[in-house]
Amino acid sequence: MATIKDVARLAGVGLGTASRVVSGKGSVSPATLERVRKAIDELGFRPSHAARALLSGTSRMIGVYIPALSGTFYTPILQIIDTELRAAGLHMVVAFGVGLGDARRQAMEGIEFLIERGCDGLIMMTSALLEEDIASLGAKRHQLVALNHAFDAIPEQCFTVDHTLGGRLAARTLLDYKHRDIAVIAGPSALADNVARIDGFMHELAAEGIDTAKIWIVESDFSPAGGWSAAKALIESGTKCSALFCANDEMAVGALSYFQEAGISVPRDLSVIGYDDTESAAFSAPRLTSVHMPWREMTLNGLNMLLNRCYDLQRPVSRTFPVSVTLRASLAQAPGGTRSRKK
Repeated sequence: MATIKDVARLAGVGLGTASRVVSGKGSVSPATLERVRKAIDELGFRPSHAARALLSGTSRMIGVYIPALSGTFYTPILQIIDTELRAAGLHMVVAFGVGLGDARRQAMEGIEFLIERGCDGLIMMTSALLEEDIASLGAKRHQLVALNHAFDAIPEQCFTVDHTLGGRLAARTLLDYKHRDIAVIAGPSALADNVARIDGFMHELAAEGIDTAKIWIVESDFSPAGGWSAAKALIESGTKCSALFCANDEMAVGALSYFQEAGISVPRDLSVIGYDDTESAAFSAPRLTSVHMPWREMTLNGLNMLLNRCYDLQRPVSRTFPVSVTLRASLAQAPGGTRSRKK
């Protein structure tokens, strides 16, 4: 395999000159540039990643930390990041929560792994870290972007969506369809974004005179299996309800599966609304009404800011991410109700 030294020797130039041509940095005369490029072509020279890093002073890698490599939530986000990085001639390195210890320890170990691999910048999606953990990263915290979470230490580097509004829109949608007997499958209470969406949901119901203390609600784990178990518990409780709000789509899909097996028709017997509007929502049976969170916009803008910081680029950065509801077949008006029409 040819090396940069072989290129310099064949082109009849010094190693530094050949390096400047390969890295694209520094001035080289047109004639010399042509000789070096010809030598590169003849030798089939392709610099290794390590060599490119030495020549450019950067690794051209962006590290991404996610809590778990599973489900339908993180995969599309990773695909967005990888596609954008490859288009820019960059690469993605992923770390996720594994091993011993709690979520905080796993997150710190994952981030340290990415730093040790020489990543130029970091994207993280975790609420497990504390402000002191961000501070402990030293200068590296300036090349860090947090998605879907906010930290006081790096406010301008945090990109998130309005989960309180998302919860309110879920409740408002059910109210518009005249539902007042409503059950809730919430996500983990330790996750701030789950707390925000549930708070928004409950506040919107309370504003319409619904006693939220009487609402059947259970905490689950954001998984389809968790949704299945929670839906089973709802039916076995004998709770009267015409609609169910699930705090993410994966739990909603699990709930739909249980209802189908139990002979409960959605939405004839029970309407279901999810949250996130992931691909699973569009292909569930029935297709799932869901709160559409602008994950793509959030991810792209957070990535743009990080690339601007790491590589002195001038990519546009926005912080306005609209939240909406995607209406599908899992939602119908409550029995005896007539859907309100907005003027």
